[in-house]
Amino acid sequence: MAVRHTDRVSTNAADLPADPQATAERVAKAMEHHDEAIRGAGIRLVDVGPGRARTALTVEERHVNGHGIAHGGYLFFLADAAFSFACNSHGVSTVASGGDVAFLRAARLGEELEAEAVERALVGRTGLYDVTVRTGAGEVVAEFRGRSRAVPHLPAPTLD
Repeated sequence: MAVRHTDRVSTNAADLPADPQATAERVAKAMEHHDEAIRGAGIRLVDVGPGRARTALTVEERHVNGHGIAHGGYLFFLADAAFSFACNSHGVSTVASGGDVAFLRAARLGEELEAEAVERALVGRTGLYDVTVRTGAGEVVAEFRGRSRAVPHLPAPTLD
């Protein structure tokens, strides 16, 4: 399905809803609708708000590497998805300019993982976000730091 960019999210503050939570939810819904990669990997959006987001993934056979543990690429992907929803939550098209991850513990087949992204800084068009990936029991699996760049001329996806 092609992403339509005709009615993009406005970068003019006067055009955005007065409620930042409503903006975050509207943007996330449109992003989620068009993101085949996230859906294909089994990543789910759990919660979103201004400058924050949570995503989840149940570790399935398709996510496991040759060692029988969750592949690091999927852990990065889960964290990056939360980061993406968080940095786009203000209603301006934003892309990653970089990201780093520290894998702290293995995730096992069947475990439910949740990534929580929190905005740490937003200066001009540059943002900094921290994402913690935890098991359902609260054990930290990975820490991710993402850097973002707002691209106001890049049309945002819509639900059209």
